[in-house]
Amino acid sequence: MDLGFEGAFICHEKSVPAGRGWIDRTIDQNWTLLKKNRFTTVFANDILEEADLAWNQYMGRFGKDPSIYHLGSIVELVKRHHSGEKVFPENIDVVTGGFPCQDFSIAGKRLGFNSVTSHDGTKLPEEAPSEENRGKLYYWMKQVIDIVKPKVFIAENVKGLTNLGNVKEIIQKDFAEADGDGYLVLPPRVLHAGDYGVPETRERVIFIGLRRSALMPGIRKIMESGDIPPEYSPYPVQTHKYTKDSAGILPPVTCRDVFCDLKEPADSEDLSQRFYSKAKYMGKHCQGQAEIHLDGLGPTIRSEHHGNIEYRRLSAEHGGKLTAELEAGLKERRLTPRECALIQTFPPDYPFVSHKEASKRFKVSQSGAYKVIGNAVPPMLAYNIARRLQDLWPVLFEN
Repeated sequence: MDLGFEGAFICHEKSVPAGRGWIDRTIDQNWTLLKKNRFTTVFANDILEEADLAWNQYMGRFGKDPSIYHLGSIVELVKRHHSGEKVFPENIDVVTGGFPCQDFSIAGKRLGFNSVTSHDGTKLPEEAPSEENRGKLYYWMKQVIDIVKPKVFIAENVKGLTNLGNVKEIIQKDFAEADGDGYLVLPPRVLHAGDYGVPETRERVIFIGLRRSALMPGIRKIMESGDIPPEYSPYPVQTHKYTKDSAGILPPVTCRDVFCDLKEPADSEDLSQRFYSKAKYMGKHCQGQAEIHLDGLGPTIRSEHHGNIEYRRLSAEHGGKLTAELEAGLKERRLTPRECALIQTFPPDYPFVSHKEASKRFKVSQSGAYKVIGNAVPPMLAYNIARRLQDLWPVLFEN
């Protein structure tokens, strides 16, 4: 989400709609550099060390000081703030967050608010406060909103959340109460990444909240009416037509499109392409044992490793359909971290797998890279959200 809001990253030319003025320059026939957005990241955090390392390796090119990245749980950061420590920056316009989705995902156990996992990823003791479980981390994002009072917040989670009883409505109501009933939370929408130039069958529910006191008076009245005209909606306009009801006009971007310049792992100098999961095929009835559809969208990239990473290519014995590749002697293998990252629309120069200086030991391993990539919002989807919000900003707010 940070990268999408910053902009100025490389993406496939087919992901970018013509006539929007989004392209800074063309790099070659397949890749373009997106324009820089007006947003700049001043605070970030995650509990995963690999996320910290990968984020800083790339975001340093924007001049980001490593000190703005906080390796730790948002629960602990909020507690430190309440104890009197200055943790969060001031004069914030936008807060974005993707609270953990495992407890709402259809691929998980779907424990929701009753998660038995703590905010730091460990098993939750029975006597621990219930609001500190992983399923209620949105509550702590709400506290950050209480503290920094942004004009806008954007929260992201899995589509499965919308099918868990009244969870969506509870979260929407709780967010609206931030800063003393200070936010207008628009009806959350499920966005399909394929409708925004992402070659991935990823669906995510997005909550957008607007600070009532910051809105232009006339716009506030319109927003509070509940009947919001499309020209005032901060949700991004679809650019590509993948889902049946999409208003996009461009054809979907495919895996073949974004894999266009990749070498096979054995021939690549890119560590994120060279090192990958060697987990053996576990049978077609297990998760992650399918071959990707090269001329369609890739699977939803999960924060997994070993046996749950889908196959770039299956052998004929296991039902592989890429006959020409098999006849050329290319072997069965799973997707590499680079391929997973390209499916997510991370730029091809984003370093995930990396070695420590002066050694061959991993700083971020392929296992850690899969985890970071699968936890992320597709940057191109985030760029669409950021661009829509940037264009609408003068209409919504005075400054």
